[in-house]
Amino acid sequence: MERFEVNILGCGSALPTTKHFLSSQVVNLRDKLFMIDCGEGAQLQFRAMKLNFQKLNHIFISHLHGDHCFGLPGLISTLGLLGRTANLYVHAHPDAEKIFEPQLQYFCKMLPYKVYFHSFNPQKSELIFEDKSLKVTTIPLKHRVPSAGFLFEEKPKSPHIIREMIDFYHVPVSQIRAIKEGAPFVTGEGETIPNKVFTRPAEPPHKYAYCSDTAYYEKIIPIIADVNVLYHEATFSNADLARATETFHSSAAQAASIAKAANAGRLIIGHFSARYPNEQILLNEALEIFPQTQPAYEKMILKV
Repeated sequence: MERFEVNILGCGSALPTTKHFLSSQVVNLRDKLFMIDCGEGAQLQFRAMKLNFQKLNHIFISHLHGDHCFGLPGLISTLGLLGRTANLYVHAHPDAEKIFEPQLQYFCKMLPYKVYFHSFNPQKSELIFEDKSLKVTTIPLKHRVPSAGFLFEEKPKSPHIIREMIDFYHVPVSQIRAIKEGAPFVTGEGETIPNKVFTRPAEPPHKYAYCSDTAYYEKIIPIIADVNVLYHEATFSNADLARATETFHSSAAQAASIAKAANAGRLIIGHFSARYPNEQILLNEALEIFPQTQPAYEKMILKV
C-alpha cells in the first residue's frame, strides 16, 4: 500500500501547555508533504518527527486565530535559512496575505524562494488544490471567525494488471496502458477479450477530513461522508457544553455524533482545552457514541 498518513505536530487549543503543542498536522501522501495549520512550535515538531522540510510545498490554514497560524512566519524564515528555492503555497482566508505579507517583507526580505498566498472562501465547499494523485476540498465550519476544514482525497487509481493473463494472451507491451485505461484486447485471430480478464479493481481511494475549529455543525456531514479517518475538534466535555456553545467549539460527544452520522471509519479527537489535565473524560464521552475513537497526541502517526 502506498503511503497516506497524517503526522500530528500539535493537538492543543488556544492556551499553550507543557503537555500539548498548538494545532498543526502534516499529511504525507506518497512522500509529498502538506501542512494543515501552523501554530507556534510547528517547525520544532516538524524537525522532531524527522520530516523533510524540502518536501513541504503547500500549507493549508483553517482560520486566522493565532493558535492555528502564529507559527507560519517562523517556518517560512527557517525554510529560507535552509536554502529553499522552490515556491511555497499558502492556502488561507483572503486576509492571510494582508496579515503575513508585511511581516515577511520586514523579517524575510532576502528569501531565496517565493511565497504565494492562494485565498479561498471559507463559507463554501470548493476544490482548492489538485494534482495527479490528490485533491483537497474545503469544508465550511461554524466558528467565531470564518473557518474551514479540509478534505484530503486520493484520486482513483488504475486497475491492477493480472500478469498471468497478459502473458497467456501474449499482449504486447504497447497495449498494456490502454488495457489499464479500460480497453479490451483483440487477438491476432480477431477475438475480443474483455478488459476484466486482464485487470482487477484497484483499492478504493482513501479520504482524510480535518475539522477544527467548529461548533457542532451537521451541514458538514455530506461533505465528509464515508471518510476513512476524521479528525474533529473535541475542545470540551459535555459538562462544559455551555462554554463550548459560547466559544463555537464542540464537545467530544458532539464530535462523535458527527463521526457516526458521517459513517467515518475512525474518529480522532483533538484541540483539547487546557482545563483538562487528562483527556480520558473526553475520550470516554466520545466512545459511548462512536467506539472507533482515539485521542490525538503529539508525534502520533495516523495511517489513512
